Amino acid sequence: MEFSDNNRVNGFLKDLQSIEPDKVEIIELIREIFLNANQKLSEEIKYGGIVFNLSNSLVGGIFPYKQHISIEFSNGVSFPDPGGMLEGKGKNRRHLKIVEKKDIDTKNVKIFVAEAVKE
Repeated sequence: MEFSDNNRVNGFLKDLQSIEPDKVEIIELIREIFLNANQKLSEEIKYGGIVFNLSNSLVGGIFPYKQHISIEFSNGVSFPDPGGMLEGKGKNRRHLKIVEKKDIDTKNVKIFVAEAVKE
């Protein structure tokens, strides 16, 4: 588990580990993708998940649900998505549903995260 500078993030992951350890591994992999994509990102706990900010602007987040993990992108509506992977009908936000570890690759998480955190 990669520890955060944010104690609330560490506590969130520790609590989740005791309740849903299978989800923590996937969340850690997604979190690592975000943090490696842009070194200027900061993370915090908000809205029941881990959110990522860039220059004080929310760019995305990881949220555990009962049946899946959702990766939310604040401006996902503007992302190129030729494979139609992004879900949602809101004005700006789009998300990916991750059910198992292989979905990280099959749903192009690295590409979407890179789009979310580009400056």
